[in-house]
Order: sequence, then C-alpha cells, then structure tokens
Amino acid sequence: MAEHENNRGSSSASSAEVSVKCGRGVATGESSTSGRELAGDGGAVLSNGGSNSSGTAGRNVARVNTLPLEVLSSDIAEPLSSSPKMERSKTERHRGNTILAEEAAQIFDDRIPVQQKLKLLNRIATVKDDGTVEFEVPGDVEPQAFGVRSCTVYNEADDEPLDSTELQYIPPLQIVILIVGTRGDVQPFVAIGKKLQDYGHRVRLATHSNFKEFVLTAGLEFYPIGGDPKILAEWHTHVAEALKVPLHVFFTMPWTPTSEFPHPLSRVKQSAGYRLSYQIVDSLIWLGIRDMVNDLRKKKLKLRPVTYLSGSQGSESDVPYGYIWSPHLVPKPKDWGPKVDVVGFCFLDLASNYEPPRVLMDWLKAGPKPIYIGFGSLPVQEPEKMTQIIVEALETTGQRGIINKGWGGLGNLKELKDFVYLLDNCPHDWLFLQCAAVVHHGGAGTTAAGLKAACPTTIVPFFGDQPFWGDRVHARGVGPAPIPIDEFSLTKLVDAIKFMLDPKVKERAVGLSQSMQNEDGVSGAVKAFFKHLPHKKPRPEPEPDQVPAPVSSHFFSISKCFGCA
Repeated sequence: MAEHENNRGSSSASSAEVSVKCGRGVATGESSTSGRELAGDGGAVLSNGGSNSSGTAGRNVARVNTLPLEVLSSDIAEPLSSSPKMERSKTERHRGNTILAEEAAQIFDDRIPVQQKLKLLNRIATVKDDGTVEFEVPGDVEPQAFGVRSCTVYNEADDEPLDSTELQYIPPLQIVILIVGTRGDVQPFVAIGKKLQDYGHRVRLATHSNFKEFVLTAGLEFYPIGGDPKILAEWHTHVAEALKVPLHVFFTMPWTPTSEFPHPLSRVKQSAGYRLSYQIVDSLIWLGIRDMVNDLRKKKLKLRPVTYLSGSQGSESDVPYGYIWSPHLVPKPKDWGPKVDVVGFCFLDLASNYEPPRVLMDWLKAGPKPIYIGFGSLPVQEPEKMTQIIVEALETTGQRGIINKGWGGLGNLKELKDFVYLLDNCPHDWLFLQCAAVVHHGGAGTTAAGLKAACPTTIVPFFGDQPFWGDRVHARGVGPAPIPIDEFSLTKLVDAIKFMLDPKVKERAVGLSQSMQNEDGVSGAVKAFFKHLPHKKPRPEPEPDQVPAPVSSHFFSISKCFGCA
C-alpha cells in the first residue's frame, strides 16, 4: 500500500507523504518527468503492484524485483514490441523434455547473456494464448534441486495478527494510491482511501482519467495518469526509489514465492515446481521490459540501471506486501514471513445507494432466486452461440437466469424467454444477494462479491489469474472445477449448475460467507499499512515560552505536495 524506504520513511515530519502501490501499479503523471508532481517531496506511495521485491525504495541496489503487469508508470507509452519476445503458441507445443536442475540454475544466473536465457526459457516453457506460462518438472525431485532458495516456515509467534496491532502514533500523511487497471482494480482502493481519510490522512488516487468521477464522488482527490495500462505495469518500485519514499505493495493475487501453490500466471502441476514458477514468470517479465526499465531509470529518474529484477531468487524483501483476499478462501502460506499480510477482501458499499429498476424487481419477485451469468467487459468470441448455450442450460436445469450483457454482446435472443432477464449494469454487492448461484469470469472482485453473498460459484476463466481463483473456489468446495472459456459447452454448464444446486455446496458457501462477514479487509489493509510504517513516538509539546525551530525545507509543504499551487 505505501512505499517504504528500508522501513525508514519520513514519518518524523509533522506531515509526511505516503505513496501507496495498489492492485496494479505506481505512476508519476502524464507531464511529470520525475514523479514529484504526483507525490511531492518526502512522502510515501501506496501501490497496487504485486511481485516480491528484493530491493527497497530510496536505496541504490543491484536488484529490485518486478511487479505484475498491472503497475503504473510515468509518461511511458513505448510499445513492448521493441523488447525480446517469448514464442507464443497457438496450439499446445509437445515437448518430451522437462526442466532439469542445471537448466533451472541458469535462470538464476545473472552472468548468462539475455539472448541465451531467452532461448532457454523458450525451450522449457510455453507462453500460452491466455498469457499464462506452462512448464513441467520431473515428479520425483525436490524443489531444492532447482536451486530455489529453501523456504522458511514461520509459526504464529513470528507473525503478529492484524487484529492485535496497536496503532502507533502516526502524523498526518500525504498518501498517493497509484493504480493501473479496470474499475474492479480501482474500487477496493477507493474503500481503503476513504478509511485512511477517517484516520486524518490526505489521500489522492492516481489512476486512469475515465475513473475521475468515480474517485471524486467518493470524496478522494484524483490525479490522472496517461499511457496504456498493459505497458505501465512495471514501474512502481523505480518511482518510489527515485522519490525516496516508503513503499507498501498491495495486490489481489499472489506474487510472493511460495511452495503451497504455483504463480497464478503459470501452469505447473507438480508441486516441486510451484516455487520455481515464480522465478520463471519473473524472468520472462523482466527479460521483456528490462531495456525500458533501465531507460526510465537512467533518463527520467536519474538512477543506476539494474541488472535483474527478481523476487524469488533474492534475499528476504524489506518491502511489505499486503494481499487482498479472504484468508478463509486462501490461507496465508506458512512460508510467507511477517512482512506479508493477507488482509481480507476489500468491499466498497455501493448497494445502499442503488435503486433497482421496477421491471427487475418485479421479475425477481415472480419466481425463485435466479442464477447470474455474466463476464463483464471481457470480449466473447461468439456471443450468439454462448447466449444460446446459457439459455439451453437454464432450460435444461429448470432454472431462471440473469444474463449480464456486458461488453461481450451476450443476450441477443431471437425470442424473449420469461425465465431469462437481460441486464445492462448493476452493483454486484446488491445483485448477488438476489441470486442462488453465480457464473462469471473469475476476476478477484467479482469472485469476492459472489462468495460474500453466499453464492456457489462457477468460474469460466479467460486469462491471467482467473484460473487461479477458479481453482481456489473449487478447492474450497463452493463451486465446480473451472471451465476454461475455450471449453465452454452446454454439457459442462449444465453439470456446473447441478453442482452448484447441491445443498451441501450451498451449505459450504453459507459457511464461507459467514466467515467473510466477520472480516474487514479495508480495516485490515489500513492496519497492515500502519503496522509496517516506521515506529515513531510523538514529539513532546513545546513549552509556551519556547519559540518553534524553523521547519526544514524537506518537510511537508502544501505547494509542493501533489503539485498543488
């Protein structure tokens, strides 16, 4: 959430700036070359980033780590086409070989030339059409055989629970939350920003201009960022280092290496390869953007170039990470230390101000709770065919259904059906409470909303981390195995609906929902942020006859903070 400098921020000032990395990234501004127009001097950054960081802000390091491809940057909009690319397969490439120990060791070796390492990665891993990375490892080897740093197992005594955190004195902070992504990425941090304001801090969200009204309506300050979100994803870390401000990374999917499950952007079935998967994904991202990163560091941020951005091979990170999901859905891995928190899902209450149309209310009252089916803004290749499958599945199972037309063009029916309602847009936190079960793409926010509403869930992943959430839902017993979009069929959807209608599945969904109701992810995120700020005692009040000392120039000033005039 906030960018820390070796855990030594500027909280000694009567007012300080905090830069927060959230969900998908930290950015400077469209017209800023150093980032100071965005965050000012002597502050901190809260960012929606996500990979493990072996470097810290404000320190010249040989290694800092990558963040997920959803991080903000300055006015960088150069195409990725100029960087080396992995071969992307249209079909599954059949390989008889798997990753050997000596090959894995080369991934960790900074002395290996870039082109040689690319050839190696291209041979042992396949980048699939959905953006995930697939590889195999021998089933009879231990993770240590691949040169992966042995993981430490922590016990409860090593990790202070967030609920027991005593909030130390923290002066008013100037907090910048930098986000790249969709509305679903922005929404949790609007809730976090509002909570931070309740503690007396000044909060500004820096994100895409199309979310300006959404942010301002919530009562937060807004700063526009430019560029393509897909390109702005890897710069949080570097901006924080240039500004010498604290950094705290918050993200909605795991980017910290663990032996308990693979990287969500990887596809590896053998548990021996789980921890290695973080290194492979990290390497592929870094090799694709290393030239742009170092160009930014040298020309815009006036920093030394770095040789390798790696989280999974480096030493323990000083940068704290917070993950925005329920520990009742995905418990914190035992090999994540006290610098990593799982804070709970962060919800923004939109239902209380929503007025549903009369026609929708009448339809809902006319029969039993429906099944929701929708894929948001994701493109559907054959919307008419998919719509027909959905309608036939509902008819076969005797269920009513709400089809969210979204951007994919679903819901184009030749003739209207009384058991189908076509929906344009509606807050999920209101709508899912009216539903018996939900079928969707598996975005983290949509998954959270469905589970909180006690809805059995079927996930139809399109790309990215969506299969990860589908696997978590299935492992928790509150939904069937995910149905990849290219395997979507009438038979699989009918089977999925029947699975969700099982009373035992509903019972488990209700139990998970009740556990989630007792969580407060927004407060958890704020507590995690405060917990990792440098501890500082309040300054004693000056005696009445004492003349205050002049404030040094690096302390907070309204004119410098956030570029205010």
